[in-house]
Amino acid sequence: MSDESHPRPSDRARSLVAGAVDLHVHVAPDVMRRRITDFDLAKRHRDEGLGGFVLKSHYVPTAERAATVRSAVPGVEVYGAITLNGSVGGMNPVAVEIAAREGARIVWMPTVDSQNQRLSTASDPEGATPPMWAQLQEELLERGIASPPIAVLGEGGDVLPEVRDVLNVIARHDLVLATGHLGRDEIVAVVRAANDVGVQRIVVTHPEFTSQRLSGHDQRELAERGAYLERCFTTPYTGKVEWAEMIANIKTAGVAHSFLSSDLGQPFNPPVEDGLALMADHLLQAGFTDEQVHVMTVQNPATLIAPAPAR
Repeated sequence: MSDESHPRPSDRARSLVAGAVDLHVHVAPDVMRRRITDFDLAKRHRDEGLGGFVLKSHYVPTAERAATVRSAVPGVEVYGAITLNGSVGGMNPVAVEIAAREGARIVWMPTVDSQNQRLSTASDPEGATPPMWAQLQEELLERGIASPPIAVLGEGGDVLPEVRDVLNVIARHDLVLATGHLGRDEIVAVVRAANDVGVQRIVVTHPEFTSQRLSGHDQRELAERGAYLERCFTTPYTGKVEWAEMIANIKTAGVAHSFLSSDLGQPFNPPVEDGLALMADHLLQAGFTDEQVHVMTVQNPATLIAPAPAR
């Protein structure tokens, strides 16, 4: 699909998202086809006046890549991350410690290998575009080398000791905890445990996504615990949720605890650097003010991703 076939953001939206850091992109190199490389995206972000992005991979840590891109493309902040799927040992505090020492800023709980994602019976609405990782996961399962589903809760509903070990590393390095593809009860328990051990930066990953589908009430309660709710462009754009439902959830949870990210990088979706501005246009059309859009696209992500203070 050519770029001309995708919607284009307005100049007003472009100006409102100037300086924004996109906390969720999927770009090359990766184990699946992507529409742009990390180097080229950094250049486009610089040209568009955006602040930078976080490299997300479901399978490999990205802090080393981020450091290389920052060095090669000055003027753009590129951050690394780690996702606790089977390819890094699952709920592995050593992997988190090493990622932190390499400069990673976000730790995602399991996504494609989470127990919730593996066991989820939720189906995408008719016509929704399936995620690109679904095919790879099927191939791994067919070959018998897929990770077992990764649990985060014990039989009593409390987080497992290895989860608490990971949360302690996150707290010590002042990293961002993101809930990945955990289910509702898992998210609530992990956020509570994170509060208990002193994690200061908490993100509920795309709460409108098919395998999450958190109610507005749940989202508001998580916001009251200090969590930020992530609104991903691809979730409504690919038909997994109606824009109206996401907008209603923002109003319920509050602008102060919502932020926008793109989750872009797929070849069939719009250019990554357009995602935040396209979301801004939707929210402006829904009646949000310029200031509210700026808070969700620029201020809140900046608060979350700001480097930990020197100790």
